[in-house]
Amino acid sequence: MQIDDTQFEAIVGAALDELPQKYTSNMQNVAIVYADEPTPAQRIELKLRCDQSLYGLYQGVPLTKRGSGYNLVLPDKITIFKNPLVASSHDLPDLKAKVKHTLWHEIAHHFGLGHDRIHMLERNNSQTH
Repeated sequence: MQIDDTQFEAIVGAALDELPQKYTSNMQNVAIVYADEPTPAQRIELKLRCDQSLYGLYQGVPLTKRGSGYNLVLPDKITIFKNPLVASSHDLPDLKAKVKHTLWHEIAHHFGLGHDRIHMLERNNSQTH
């Protein structure tokens, strides 16, 4: 599957629009960007093996950790990685679903949720559908 940057940007934007506004409207000081791949420095920092893929990354200070001294800081950053997502997707609907899931996961980190809590919420949500 071939997806150019303009198409991928539109997929990320549509995924953001589809997420519940109670989350997206309450994000504070966050930039959402995309890149082809994680940088070598990001892979090292996350201790990723060469056979591991990374779909998204949240970098910043979660809302739950921000105190009165939180000011004059660069925005948090959520990066969605295009090539790993495209490579693991069977078709366009699958890619769109993976982008939406990845974006939600990284936004959850912005709100202070750790992986265990995110996975629990995902399990509970899948059981209700």
